[in-house]
Amino acid sequence: MNRRQLIIVLALGTTQTLAWASSYYLPAILADPIAQDLGISSNWVFAAFSASLVLSALLGPRIGRQIDQVGGRSVLAASNLAMAAGLALLGVSQSIWTMTFAWLLLGFGMGAGLYDAAFAALGRIYGEAARKPITGITLMAGFASTIGWPLTAFGLAHLGWRDTCFAWAAAQLVIGLPLNLLIIPPVPAGAKKAAAAATPQIPIDRPMVLLAITFAAAWSVTGAMAAHLPRILEATGATPLQAVTAGALIGPAQVAARIVEAFVLSRHHPLFSTKLACITHPLGAAIIGLAGGGAASVFALFHGAGNGVLTIARGTLPLAIFGPGNYGYRLGLIGAPARMAQAGAPLAFGLLTDLLGGKVLIVSSALSLSALLALSLLPKHK
Repeated sequence: MNRRQLIIVLALGTTQTLAWASSYYLPAILADPIAQDLGISSNWVFAAFSASLVLSALLGPRIGRQIDQVGGRSVLAASNLAMAAGLALLGVSQSIWTMTFAWLLLGFGMGAGLYDAAFAALGRIYGEAARKPITGITLMAGFASTIGWPLTAFGLAHLGWRDTCFAWAAAQLVIGLPLNLLIIPPVPAGAKKAAAAATPQIPIDRPMVLLAITFAAAWSVTGAMAAHLPRILEATGATPLQAVTAGALIGPAQVAARIVEAFVLSRHHPLFSTKLACITHPLGAAIIGLAGGGAASVFALFHGAGNGVLTIARGTLPLAIFGPGNYGYRLGLIGAPARMAQAGAPLAFGLLTDLLGGKVLIVSSALSLSALLALSLLPKHK
């Protein structure tokens, strides 16, 4: 990367880490204390969180189109404001209704500020050369849970959950907003006019449907494992310590896989690395099925590695197949089913785990293999 590109990647990597840490990864630490303070079940907090993910999915195509027209700077800056407002409102919530509205504000912020929006912004800046910058920001944001969960837990222990929300809101305004406004380059006025005048023509053809199926299946597994991994591993025979240790390996495995993507797999078409990523979860499940819960850490490494590459593929594979035209809008269309699936996966897999125990990994493996099957039917170029 040249110096200017590196600065943009570092800025977006920082804002993405902040965005994920202060939204998507928040309920894992704060759901129970919020519920206890408001006198409700924590299930209501997770239901509001799921609603925010559904809202972000519905907004995805419109937000992507907006980035195609005006670039990512104003959209990502708006996400900082929305997340700050949602976090502040969450911090003052005294009822389930205020809490729910706060999560809907955060849902708008997530739709306008997480990976799809950042990928679209990079596609608007770099076109077909966006693969390396996309990999770069995912390398940094791969530590969002590693950084976010301890900071949120520290805030909960020393400030309480309300002031922790206020602190994250302040970080959005003091760190995220200036970086997005000052570092992301504006789109020239002439390019804005041309983009605004053009009506996007994106047929929902076979490659689009296959990509939507691929990422919906893959993100169902991601959402399920994020919510239930320790419980599922214990159902396979792992001890609580083995399950927790395995969970701690997910983040490092994701980042290690992204480093391999950046320096090795980037020589190949993104379709190749995406296929590899879809195989890793079933391989890990087969190992734990044969060896039992003692292989929980091995499973976590395989699952984390695949998830790390799939995150990059969500941005690079559509770019490689369709090119940079209407890239943000296309990402929104492809990503909407994936976000919907991700929102519903925790509930669905919770029920399935009650029913099947550790054998629920058969279901998750089948979803990963269905994603692989869809990829095998895709052309390298449209």
